[in-house]
Amino acid sequence: MNTMKERIDELVEILNEANYNYHVLDKPTITDQEFDKLLRELFILEEKYPELVRSDSPTHRIGGIILDEFQKVTHSIPMMSLGNVFNEEEIRTFDNRIRKEGIYPEYVCELKIDGLSVSLHYEKGKLITAATRGDGTVGEDITNNVKTIKTVPLVLKEKVDIEVRGEIYMSKETLRKLNAERKEKGQTLLQNCRNAAAGSIRQLDSKIAASRKLDCWIYHLPNPEDYGIKTHWEALEYMKKLGFKVNPNNLLVTDVNGILDYISYKGKERDSLPYDIDGVVIKVNNIEQQKQLGYTAHHPKWATAYKFPAEEVLTKLKDIIFTVGRTGQITPNAVLEPVIVAGSTISRATLHNEDYVKSKDLKIGDIVSIHKAGDVIPEVGEVKKERRTGKEKDFEMITTCPMCGNFIYKKEGQVDYFCLNPHCPARNIEGLCHFVSRKAMNIDGLGDRIIEDFYNMKYIQEIPDIYRLDHYRDELTELEGYGNKSIDNLLKAIENSKNNSLERLLFGLGIPNVGEKTSKVLAMHYETLDHLMEASFDELNSISDIGEIIAQSIIDFFNNDKNQRIISALKELNLNMKYTGPKVEMNDNFYNKTFVITGTLTKYTRDEIEEKIELLGGKTSSSVSSKTTAVIVGENPGSKYDKAIKLNIPIWSEEELEEKF
Repeated sequence: MNTMKERIDELVEILNEANYNYHVLDKPTITDQEFDKLLRELFILEEKYPELVRSDSPTHRIGGIILDEFQKVTHSIPMMSLGNVFNEEEIRTFDNRIRKEGIYPEYVCELKIDGLSVSLHYEKGKLITAATRGDGTVGEDITNNVKTIKTVPLVLKEKVDIEVRGEIYMSKETLRKLNAERKEKGQTLLQNCRNAAAGSIRQLDSKIAASRKLDCWIYHLPNPEDYGIKTHWEALEYMKKLGFKVNPNNLLVTDVNGILDYISYKGKERDSLPYDIDGVVIKVNNIEQQKQLGYTAHHPKWATAYKFPAEEVLTKLKDIIFTVGRTGQITPNAVLEPVIVAGSTISRATLHNEDYVKSKDLKIGDIVSIHKAGDVIPEVGEVKKERRTGKEKDFEMITTCPMCGNFIYKKEGQVDYFCLNPHCPARNIEGLCHFVSRKAMNIDGLGDRIIEDFYNMKYIQEIPDIYRLDHYRDELTELEGYGNKSIDNLLKAIENSKNNSLERLLFGLGIPNVGEKTSKVLAMHYETLDHLMEASFDELNSISDIGEIIAQSIIDFFNNDKNQRIISALKELNLNMKYTGPKVEMNDNFYNKTFVITGTLTKYTRDEIEEKIELLGGKTSSSVSSKTTAVIVGENPGSKYDKAIKLNIPIWSEEELEEKF
């Protein structure tokens, strides 16, 4: 409990300081993504340990602290913030939670403008007061500065008493011009549009605020029923009618799929917008349904904000650990404070090798940037050296295998270290994990941790033992979490995998330099494992995509006594040794030709196109060159499309591709 209390205290101190720096000084010391991550962790801990909740916890507050230079304004209706979601799963959870209340909503999707929240009060159609969010209950009177914003009406088109809420922002072009002027004068450049807008609106001299050419979108009417309004969409239309600037990108959708489509489209359009957005706001449209759903202490239950994946996500490098691959390769890995990257939580990332770590000057305790290489593999970007405290620890490469203790070696001219002990437990475990993995034998229920447990229990020591696991059925029933049904399902999955086509078995065996794609080429060419094992070096080397290195790897693998013994055992256990997939069709449009795919596809998935091309005798590549036959283009193609145009390579749409199949 003391540990939890210490972590809660630490989070409160960090977040309160960050709030002050962000909202009062307009000088953020951590990114929005870091703040969101820490605040989410604090929410979870406070829910689990309510007795440890502090009175000054930022979860009790909505925003910042009131500046003494401005008069205070009490909001008649609190200005609440929104909860956040970060991926499709969380959006669907938000929707499901609403539907469980017996509500089948329409949603209004809006762009989340990256600026400063404002509340505008009008009496008989005249602007009386403008205030910041402040702490949600009390804000700052910024009326004089807001009056300088030309898109904020001083007089409405109807003489009504009304409060509306919106976002003050600075356009990208205005920031560019402002920074150009500041550079000429030798002044400090403004960091971004949001900070520039916030700093401008808090100038005591309204002439300075006027010179900054701020803008304002209006997006919320706190008391719509007072005006006979029954939906949020009607409220937006009413505010537009009164003369307020309402964003034209708002969209009414009928279900969660409409939300996801909106997010996808606006995410692609984001960079071309004249102002910064950092996400999408999702609101239940019907006001009565909003009332039924109600509020938490912090935010409405009928609305949420989807945050776009950050271009640069920062987190702490807590440690560097070493793993041993199935070939004996030693790899340093970053242990990170969990962080959301492109919609998924990341706590580990490969650091490749010793040279990679040293080239980036990584130290344990550093704040580092994280991104997803190819939107799949988490990768450490750069060290934020300005965030170092002096407590960081230097990286040291190990000299012995972390599993077996044998000395590790690096060949001259290579960057990777290897454990050469053929009996190293880590090498064996990694090989077993690879064999059962999704793209290999795809045995559901045998995850990495279970393989490691079964290895340590001596149930599975090498690949054939997987198919003898039924010998230990009685022992398995005694293990925690293994009931008769789960054991039956596991043994059934193992038995079913015996029928897999040859390419899966080849990939699962872990032949050095033979990946998933090469395994398929070999299986389709030789059709049986015996035929492949009888192939000569020259024969293998003559096959397209099989060079000298791969050919020699295959020869060496099948000449190894241990590998021959394993294959013989698998034959005795009745594993399929033949290619059972679809045969290659000879199609002149594709046979012996190379294709590159780019852009967002609508008719087919990328995997479907690649598989179809292979079955027609062609192959795909990730890069465009003079040898490329054609580039298949979906929506929003990237640099590959530009390069194809430059090299005068044919461009095929999905429709043209379909005609040629």
